[in-house]
Amino acid sequence: MTILAKPNCECVILLHGLGRTAASMGKIEKKLAESGFQVWNRTYPSRRFTIEELAELHIPKGLLQCQDWGTSRIHFVTHSLGGILVREYLQTRRIHQLDKIVMLAPPNHGSEVADRFKNNYLFKRIMGPAGQQLGTEKNGKPKSFKPIPGTIGVLAGIKSYDPWFSRLFSGPNDGKVSVETTKLEEMTDFLQVNHGHTFMMKSEDVLEQILYFLRNSKFRK
Repeated sequence: MTILAKPNCECVILLHGLGRTAASMGKIEKKLAESGFQVWNRTYPSRRFTIEELAELHIPKGLLQCQDWGTSRIHFVTHSLGGILVREYLQTRRIHQLDKIVMLAPPNHGSEVADRFKNNYLFKRIMGPAGQQLGTEKNGKPKSFKPIPGTIGVLAGIKSYDPWFSRLFSGPNDGKVSVETTKLEEMTDFLQVNHGHTFMMKSEDVLEQILYFLRNSKFRK
């Protein structure tokens, strides 16, 4: 299907989480497209490569498409691992039209679940190399990042549908990452939502908050 570009359009690159596909971001894609944004949403092989390799392989494809559309601004909306890929990419590269970044449930300081199961055979098989890099310890990949540019909003879930992981957390969490581990020093705004990690991106109130942040550089309180 041919997508016609709009003059001076704003482009949003969507990045799904570990083990997911572009379909998981489908409701966000539809919402943003209906609101006038050009949206790039593609599946990447999240379980086959390291964080460094995934950022290098996937993000330039989205940036190239945004440029082909004649974009005036480039935004990112990410879920979980997707936010880590953006941070990895921006460690050594600049995106001149970069504007806003909305992160849903990002393990910005690692995931307690990754800490617990990193040596588990099934975890290694299912989550792949990137899953092994998401620990909260000092040698975990998220701990190595410098602050990144952009206007950044973080949404953290506080409802868990994973009771078998509850003992891994000492505070509010979404079943996969704690609220505290989602935060960034350089974030512009932060909001807790009453949703779990896995399906947060499909909730109507989350969709509205994403759209509000892209338009206003803050969440609706």
